[in-house]
Amino acid sequence: MQKTSARLLALLSLLQARRDWPGALLADRLEVSPRTVRRDVDRLRELGYPILATKGPDGGYRLDAGSQLPPLLFDDEQAVALGVALQIAAISGVGIEEAAARALNTVRQVMPARLRHRIDALQVTAAEPPASRPEPQVDSGVLVALGTAVHAREELRFDYAGGEPRRVHPHHLLTWGGRWYLVAWDLDREDWRTFRADRIIPRTPTGPRFAPRELPAADPAAFVTARFRGSVGSGDWPCRGEVILHLSAAEVSPYIRDGVVEALGPDRCRLVLGSWSWPSLAAAVGRFDADFEVVGPAELRDAFAHLARRYADAATGAPATPPAIP
Repeated sequence: MQKTSARLLALLSLLQARRDWPGALLADRLEVSPRTVRRDVDRLRELGYPILATKGPDGGYRLDAGSQLPPLLFDDEQAVALGVALQIAAISGVGIEEAAARALNTVRQVMPARLRHRIDALQVTAAEPPASRPEPQVDSGVLVALGTAVHAREELRFDYAGGEPRRVHPHHLLTWGGRWYLVAWDLDREDWRTFRADRIIPRTPTGPRFAPRELPAADPAAFVTARFRGSVGSGDWPCRGEVILHLSAAEVSPYIRDGVVEALGPDRCRLVLGSWSWPSLAAAVGRFDADFEVVGPAELRDAFAHLARRYADAATGAPATPPAIP
């Protein structure tokens, strides 16, 4: 059995993880009796944590919001996770690098020595791929304003990229590819839109509350991904094809993000990929520098023929062959 102090910390961590905990389940997770759980709950209450008892067949406990902030306690895993999260906050694109560093230093000072050593040993360096120009930073105040409107379900008015004012029903705020986006229903265009947060200048006050619409996707992340793929209806790439590569699946899999790789033998695999266009899909297959067979569709075969003519012209120095007109 854990020592009382460690058990209290574990109990508090469980209560913070979900809203309601049946007493029997807490006892099982902590490997103690229900009576010990009741005594530990009383000890936490004495420390200032507002823990409510819930009634019913599965009566248990709930950590409620209090008027005063009791001491913040973290178990070892939470403390390490917090340290890592603050270290990588510099690449969030919100311009909070200095604040994150100060927060990490504050948290580190109140950690016990064993956790300080773990945090100090886990130094994270965030490396971003080189870009032709720096990624735009988003003002944290703008993110707060957008997030507040999403949470309150209030109509939002803003100036966008120096253009005309926009009126939207904000649905979700998310980050994609290192940038922040607002997913919203555009009232004037009567359609769903995605807006880059770094180009938004919110106007105040916000408008009236609204009933949220159903997003035409499984979730906001799927919606934004589909938008950037150019296929909002299905969420899939506009072009998807299949080939047999003369390479093992183990050699191909590390370089495939959202495709499908199926082993067909020690030196053959089936590869299904998607892309913006058929030529770009054909080029993606060609980068593996291996023989292959096209399974389909016919558009992918035509794309390989088109690229073959283009590469042949480039190799001989001949004038570029114009694409065939169907």
